[in-house]
Amino acid sequence: QVLLVESGGGSVQAGGSLTLSCAASGSTSGTHCMAWFRQAPGKEREGVAAIDTAGTTKYKDSVKGRFTISQDNAKNTLNLQMNHLKIEDTAMYYCAAAVRIWYYSKYLVGAEYNYWGQGTQVTVSS
Repeated sequence: QVLLVESGGGSVQAGGSLTLSCAASGSTSGTHCMAWFRQAPGKEREGVAAIDTAGTTKYKDSVKGRFTISQDNAKNTLNLQMNHLKIEDTAMYYCAAAVRIWYYSKYLVGAEYNYWGQGTQVTVSS
């Protein structure tokens, strides 16, 4: 089992920055890939950014160049640095961990992930 706890959400004006963190505990050595997903009211959950144990990353097109995913293996922490935030980035953000994802194309597919955090809210206003 892997326990994931997100932090760092909040309210920010458009153009601002936030850093989300996800603290992982439990059987973290058995995870292959970790990611951030988000879900806005009335919309489907979508993958935002993912990183595997080799450090390979994958981003949703709309956040490329603005968001950076990173992991601190020593601290078992996953981070998401979000810059130049837009109103459309407003959502509940979730941390997720996968035991194994065989294909890079699946890194932002929610069904591939086994463990989920409770989420942290990000609100971007004009």
